[in-house]
Amino acid sequence: MPLPIRPRRNRVSAAVRALIRETALAPADFIWPLFVVEGEGVRDPVASMPGVDRLSRDLLVREAKEAQAAGIPAVALFPALDGSLKDPLAKESVNPDGLLQRTVRDLKDAAPELAVVTDVAMDPYSSDGHDGIVRNGEIVNDETLEILAAMAVSQAEAGADIVAPSDMMDGRVGAIRDALDDAGFENVGILAYSAKYASAFYGPFRDALDSAPRGGDKKTYQMDPANAREALREVELDVEEGADMVMVKPALAYLDVIADLRSTVDVPIAAYQVSGEYAMVHAAGERGWLDATATLTEMLIAIKRAGADMILSYAAKTVAQAS
Repeated sequence: MPLPIRPRRNRVSAAVRALIRETALAPADFIWPLFVVEGEGVRDPVASMPGVDRLSRDLLVREAKEAQAAGIPAVALFPALDGSLKDPLAKESVNPDGLLQRTVRDLKDAAPELAVVTDVAMDPYSSDGHDGIVRNGEIVNDETLEILAAMAVSQAEAGADIVAPSDMMDGRVGAIRDALDDAGFENVGILAYSAKYASAFYGPFRDALDSAPRGGDKKTYQMDPANAREALREVELDVEEGADMVMVKPALAYLDVIADLRSTVDVPIAAYQVSGEYAMVHAAGERGWLDATATLTEMLIAIKRAGADMILSYAAKTVAQAS
């Protein structure tokens, strides 16, 4: 049959497919999220996230160095604290000898070239489980900024390369930038969770840190999943306040938002393949319904194809080592 145009010619072999591949996923695209707990030699599986563990500092450092050897340039840290350390004002978040601060120092001592990203939010430290101060059932914005700014400085003092405010309080990027600069940390970057949605995909993460709200929900500060234009407004405000990088979270259900932002802003864009995205694929994989690693990889390619420059993923190490 005379067909002068045959698109299948560009798929005829692995070599040809590699030559014309439009999107390349590499280990250098990843930030690997890690959960840290007190103790030594502790590997505590997160039941709702197969293959993900809460790790003591010694094991976390070992895992992070393995990830670095696989080509992953950065890790993101999330502390799982004992409830006795939590209070309404998240005071443990600025303890220079706190779990997070000690973990950052361990990592920078053991792997100085590995970038360490730290989470700036009250919920891991708050007895209320919210990202801001709770007063009479309301999340108080402006007073929370002082806590977040002090938290960011404490993390920078410990050696964090990038602080990542995930709280979604108004004005927090500017407050954090001012506090970091005043403390002499002009070179510490800010990765702002700029378009963080009030998503149903966060459940397993909250299990891992026991950080679910003790009352109410987070819909007065995290974004409505129905809104896309609002994300651009949030991103533009964060960039004006000094954000070096911005994030869309979750990733899979918000590929349109990632693509819209990529065509609009010129700062690097991160996307977070969150715990629910990871968990649902693994649950199907355990039942033999799909290949979990292949499916997660396909999702990661889609996230990068949409325009993300970097991706936070619990599958980062597995995918990097398989590449």
